[in-house]
Amino acid sequence: MNFLRYLLLGLLALILVVLALANRSLVTLRLLPEDFGGYVGLDAAVTLPLFIVMLLAMAVGLLIGFVWEWLREHKHRAEARSQRAQKEQLEQELARTRTASDRDEVLALLDNAP
Repeated sequence: MNFLRYLLLGLLALILVVLALANRSLVTLRLLPEDFGGYVGLDAAVTLPLFIVMLLAMAVGLLIGFVWEWLREHKHRAEARSQRAQKEQLEQELARTRTASDRDEVLALLDNAP
């Protein structure tokens, strides 16, 4: 099974290297459109190879998806936490009831003894 995992990771690495070599051209990313940025005085731009832009976009998309899913599942985690606390409380109550009933049986036997 480890061999298959390493094979798939190697294949993924090969695909990413080929993607990087095929998209080495430089692209300029701007915060605002060029005309509007010059007008406002905020002409922030960075020049990067295209494959870095693509990998960063995928990473940001994954991060946004993970955070979105974590926030969406909050109600399920809260419900599980509540049920776990309720279960522990009921187990403690059951243990107290069992020890109390065991004591009562012993006392009843002693009371019935001649």
